[in-house]
Amino acid sequence: MVGGRSGACEKVMRSGWDTALQEMTDEAARLGPNAVIGVDLDYGALGTTESMMLVTATGTAVTLE
Repeated sequence: MVGGRSGACEKVMRSGWDTALQEMTDEAARLGPNAVIGVDLDYGALGTTESMMLVTATGTAVTLE
């Protein structure tokens, strides 16, 4: 899209980001650290018709004192 915003697309992206961040923080908590730093969010389309969206959240789990 050039020059416009799709409410439906934004809603799906927000849901994907929220899910990816929650899964990342859950995994960090399971491992023991109490914070995640250097967080990066990325996304892309998958499938032959690009009808699926992949969202990834990466970061470094650390223990802050």
